[in-house]
Amino acid sequence: MHDIHVIDPVTRIEGHAKITLHLDDQGEVADARFHVTEFRGFEEFCRGRPLAEMPALTARTCGICPVSHLLASAKAGDAILGVPAPPAAQRQRRLANLGQIVQSHALSFFHLSAPDLLLGMDADPATRDVFGLMQAEPEIVRRGIGLRRYGQEVIEAVTGRRIHGHGIVVGGVTDPLTSDQRDGLRAGLDEALAAAEATVELSFGLLDRFAAEVEIFGRFPSLYLAHCAPDGTWEHHDGTLRVIDGDGAIVVDQFDPAAYRDVLGEAASPDSYLKVPYWKEAVSDGDPATGMYRVGPLARINVAERFGTPLADAGLAALRDRVGRIASSSFLYHHARVLEVLASLEHIAMLLDDPVLLDEHVRAHAAPNRRRGVGASEAPRGTLFHDYEVDAHGVVTAVNLVIATGQNELAMNRTIRDIARAYVTGPELTDGILNRIEAGIRAYDPCLSCSTHALGQMPMVVGLIDPRGETVDERHRG
Repeated sequence: MHDIHVIDPVTRIEGHAKITLHLDDQGEVADARFHVTEFRGFEEFCRGRPLAEMPALTARTCGICPVSHLLASAKAGDAILGVPAPPAAQRQRRLANLGQIVQSHALSFFHLSAPDLLLGMDADPATRDVFGLMQAEPEIVRRGIGLRRYGQEVIEAVTGRRIHGHGIVVGGVTDPLTSDQRDGLRAGLDEALAAAEATVELSFGLLDRFAAEVEIFGRFPSLYLAHCAPDGTWEHHDGTLRVIDGDGAIVVDQFDPAAYRDVLGEAASPDSYLKVPYWKEAVSDGDPATGMYRVGPLARINVAERFGTPLADAGLAALRDRVGRIASSSFLYHHARVLEVLASLEHIAMLLDDPVLLDEHVRAHAAPNRRRGVGASEAPRGTLFHDYEVDAHGVVTAVNLVIATGQNELAMNRTIRDIARAYVTGPELTDGILNRIEAGIRAYDPCLSCSTHALGQMPMVVGLIDPRGETVDERHRG
């Protein structure tokens, strides 16, 4: 291990990161590392805060997926109170999470990845962005904007705001949903469903164009972890966890998220601020990397047998006819996202027809009855855990946040190593190679603010390092 390429910053991701590619004596890629260069602080400065403040406080971790933290935090608080949220509140929370999945996945697919997918990996970097896409494919861009807007409208109806809402709290939600709000969401649903169906068709057609990338971009066996209903139906917020292996065999089923410490370990990385979770039972020779597993939309469509909605189930069946029961390529995260957008909209339609949704009893009140509570939910990027301990007065004494991006860290390293080995052939990084390596990270849609708490703006660095440890090439973005 020897020469090193450095890519810094990585572009079109949420947060600060860089990539280093390590070359051997023959100039071939020996290893690759994704480094998160932001500092994490939430676990420390949340200590000493009242439990009731935690949903709103942790939601500030990120402006893209604040609902995910609101939900996991509120559920951890529910566990400490020892009381369930009322049925109407549970439905509102599920509605908000579905809206969060729609808006976040639309942002990822249309704004961050579509410039590569529709303009080409080797397109001129000066126009390979959302502005260039607006010139080339205005109708597709409008479709993406509309889907994201609808998801934000769903969030606003439940939380009071499109970003950093206040409506999800420990014990339930703050306000009942009104019939006018429900009817307003119904009014925009048909247009959103049509846009989602068209996007699934578009994404499926791209699999032929990017057949090589499907093979190269992180196609490897791994474990997959996600929530799943007992009958195998896709689950995005409540219930238990399922873990499967690369062949689809169930490793653990109906596992209580509150017991995550029994099966997940967390390691520190010497070159990244990310914590690195791993599956304990899979570890060999004490190496956490051997306990790699994946979370997020790819994991969810692999873990689940079905979405439980007709349009998304038809799309899932078409994908499985093409790639098999288990989608092992990380490039397919993109298609998994658009399938989840369609499924989320179908589930929104069912919730809007549920009369319990408008019930006025939406919050349970109690004092802390337990000293520890764990809340888990499926954030757009994968399973999210909030783990709190409190004193007798409900003041938080310890916090552990297990973020989806951290859980995918080991898989992201493997993915960019595979891509680099396929494309890097010497001491120089072309822009096309650089972009493909970055695209391997974008497939996971990492949220580095969530995983480390961002300070500043959003750039990327890739470096190439020689056998003597000297940087022979370095590319900066942002």
